[in-house]
Order: sequence, then structure tokens, then C-alpha cells
Amino acid sequence: MRRVAVVGEQSVEGPVMHIGEVATRTELSLRSLRHWEEVGLLTPSGRTDGGFRLYTEADVDKILVIRRMKPLGFSLDEMKAVMADLEVLDDPAADDAARQVARARLGAVSEDAAERRQRLVRQLDMADEFIGLLATRRDG
Repeated sequence: MRRVAVVGEQSVEGPVMHIGEVATRTELSLRSLRHWEEVGLLTPSGRTDGGFRLYTEADVDKILVIRRMKPLGFSLDEMKAVMADLEVLDDPAADDAARQVARARLGAVSEDAAERRQRLVRQLDMADEFIGLLATRRDG
């Protein structure tokens, strides 16, 4: 991790990481991280004068949220909406009405995520049954 970075007209305070370090820490490919930036899902906190992406710990936290949504099959638009609502809740300047709306939407997403997780559990149960079936036929 590096400390400080002057990024064109903006500066990033505190420790920063290049994309390779972030990819390693999050177990994601460079391609995924670049794609998420291209589609507007994630924006690095800055860039060096040479154009290298710079990420902070807060960026890594956001990446990990996105990574956790992926296996549940959320679309890019759904993930963007969740990230926007989380930004509202993290913004000390956000008003109470905006926070309330964000919390309500995140509550609905939480229920949806729980249902999606249950479907995955059922799929895993079926996969286990299939593996067991093959094992009995192979060994018996």
C-alpha cells in the first residue's frame, strides 16, 4: 500500500492501492474490476498522473459488496441501485428522507437476496443428491 496520491486535480488521502493489489485482495480479475468501472458500477478513488487506477480501503469494501451480490444473480442495474443506496447511508450530508428511502429499498433487496440464497441452497441439495446417486451407481 502506498500513502497519498496526487491524481490530476484531485488527491486521495491515506493508503492507496493499484488495481493488481486490489484484484489479489478481492480474488477478482483485473478484467472484472475494469468492466465494473466501464459500466459505472464502481469508480476508483483516483488515478495517478500516468493514468493508473488508485483504490482506497473504502473502494475495496465496495468491491467486496459487489462480489457478494454476484453469486445471487443481481443485475448490473440492481447492483448499481444497492451501491447508490449504500452511498446515501454513508453520506453524512444525506437528509433523513433520503436515508429512509435508501433503507426501505435495501430492506427489499435484503428479502430478495434471502430468497435467491434459498434457491441456491436448493440447487446445492440437488447437486449433492446427484453426486450421491452417481456414487452409488459407480460403487454398487
